[in-house]
Amino acid sequence: MKYFLSLFFLCFLGSALYSPLQAQSLKASERKVLTNKEDTLKLYSATIVNGIDAGQRFRANDTFTRSFVRALTVKNSFYYPFDSLLTISKLYAPDSSFRIFTWQLMKDDYMYLQKGAIQMRTADGSLKLYPLFDASMFTAKPQDTVRSPKNWIGAIYYRIIQKAFNGKQYYTLLGFDDYSIASNRKWMEVLTFNDQTGEPVFGGNYISFKEDTAKRAVQKRFGIEYKKDAATTFNYDKDQQMIIFDHLISESNEPERKETYVPDGDFEGFKWKDGQWVHVEKVFNFTLKEGQEPIDNIIRDKDGNINEQKLLEQSRKNEEKAKKKKD
Repeated sequence: MKYFLSLFFLCFLGSALYSPLQAQSLKASERKVLTNKEDTLKLYSATIVNGIDAGQRFRANDTFTRSFVRALTVKNSFYYPFDSLLTISKLYAPDSSFRIFTWQLMKDDYMYLQKGAIQMRTADGSLKLYPLFDASMFTAKPQDTVRSPKNWIGAIYYRIIQKAFNGKQYYTLLGFDDYSIASNRKWMEVLTFNDQTGEPVFGGNYISFKEDTAKRAVQKRFGIEYKKDAATTFNYDKDQQMIIFDHLISESNEPERKETYVPDGDFEGFKWKDGQWVHVEKVFNFTLKEGQEPIDNIIRDKDGNINEQKLLEQSRKNEEKAKKKKD
């Protein structure tokens, strides 16, 4: 079932995330209370993903959410890592000014909901929390709107990239959304905090295509949608100081059907420039790390034409990988 694939994805996140502050400002008595609460929380968090039906998963989510908020009210909980909550993504900002929790709730094969909250670091260790409410299903054009926590475009975040411009901090979030029975999405958006209220603001005029051959309007956030079984790259490369992602094409020559999109071997990117992520149409010198898809299996030839045989081979490989994960 698809939620087992999500569990695999989230377990990878949980094992990779570490708080640089987890040993700081947390008394032994506070840690003991939080450890006891975590033992209960991990049972509910696992059921959110592994529950046998929607009713069980939704009940587990409701109980988990209430219990988790109570745990976070323990003084200095910001410094407690909640390492055993493997189905919950836990990301600290690079400057440790906040952390963000996100997770996924599956209604059925056709609908996935994202849940989340932002916990701010406070001087006295008290709780300052912003719950996130997924409004994706009510949004026709998510690329064109600035959002608050109350109408968030849901995603399971796996990376935070911190940049600065004119004295202000910008936190770029990269996230995953199971989205539908046929396709997945990955999102990129900039998180800032209101100078007056301190509240989170999702998106803004930060995604620019001004250096493209064909100009496009500035977007508030950027995303890709692709075939469910396709393996895609969408991450930050420190060496090149760029966000790099697969260029996608329809394997069936149906560009209107995003569920047919697969990588073609080329890569696009975004570079941070004057307070914006500026689109790079083609990244020429990017080399994939070991364990990722090889770049020698290029689907386009030197003239830009699609090699149908290689496209079919790539689709077959994607399907085989997905089958192995399910097994």
